[in-house]
Amino acid sequence: MNAPSEPALLAALATVIDPELRRPITEMGMVESVEAFDDGRVHAVIRLTISGCPLRETITRDVTNALMRVDGVTEVNVELTVMTPEQRAELKSQLRGDSVERGIVFNDEDSLTRVYAVASGKGGVGKSSVTVNLACALAAKGLRVGIVDADIYGFSIPGLMGITQAPTKVDEMILPPVAHDVKVISIGMFVAGNQPVAWRGPMLHRALEQFLSDVYFGDLDILLLDLPPGTGDVAISVAQLLPKAEIIVITTPQAAAADVAERAGAIAVQTGQKVAGVIENMSFLTLPDGSTMELFGSGGGEILSKRLSQTVNAPVELLGQIPIDVALREGGDIGLPIVLSHPDSPAAAGLLAIAEKLAVRPRGLAGLKLGVTPR
Repeated sequence: MNAPSEPALLAALATVIDPELRRPITEMGMVESVEAFDDGRVHAVIRLTISGCPLRETITRDVTNALMRVDGVTEVNVELTVMTPEQRAELKSQLRGDSVERGIVFNDEDSLTRVYAVASGKGGVGKSSVTVNLACALAAKGLRVGIVDADIYGFSIPGLMGITQAPTKVDEMILPPVAHDVKVISIGMFVAGNQPVAWRGPMLHRALEQFLSDVYFGDLDILLLDLPPGTGDVAISVAQLLPKAEIIVITTPQAAAADVAERAGAIAVQTGQKVAGVIENMSFLTLPDGSTMELFGSGGGEILSKRLSQTVNAPVELLGQIPIDVALREGGDIGLPIVLSHPDSPAAAGLLAIAEKLAVRPRGLAGLKLGVTPR
């Protein structure tokens, strides 16, 4: 029996995607060597970024499965080593470039990432649930999506996404966990248990700044920020750190909620940001006989979009209405968003329709240098 060829083995390894970097391990310098023997045995040496990599078992499994698909391979042995400081430095340079200053890449002139800050005037309107479902719906369409849980005091994104894994720290660079093809970072990943975070304004600003500068998201199509309710420190910090971010305002149908939500959108006048639209959550409940019951009244989303259009002096669209659905709550409890678990449900249909509107909005090219020169 002839040993499997090295090009065939490397081609197989090129199909293995690092679960955090979301790139082939062959491109990341993670394959130290791969050797095949005449009896079909293969020995692969794979470099991990750090010794305590939480996904070492996943990488071992994926490498084994990929190599076993090569003709002639009978057995695979995977040996895990750790990158040297020099190799890690080369990896970071490859990911981020040679610039010493990290900064916030989403503010770069050549960044095409659309940044949406999901806001609400008050708590309890389902802002976080809407955020994770929109993120998962957009990722399912093939877009590269990230979430920053900017609700430092009331973080809930890890639970809603089913994330229990801690981020991986490669020197000063943080690799966010990935769930449902969405990269996520939250302060909840850095505190033990259900420990409260008791910080003043400057600490909140610094935490958000670190999430945006130290966390490696890669090239995203869309970044969603789950903001805390109201117009406090974090909303102001987002305007300072991400001046191009667009605001999506979440409200419920009743007039009182729309009044409060208007303030969350009206902050755009002071910060110079755009309001991408309004989403009305908990719009109605579908009864067993097919009729609907408007538990919280009606018209709040439409009222809010009209008011904000006047306030910001620009059209503000009502992006959609999401009905009350028990499956949405159940999905949040188990970390499986409804757009993935029950895509045919009424609530999922509403969320998917909104995601469709956000997905087709082109990434901005304003100010981008295309590098075109005359011949």
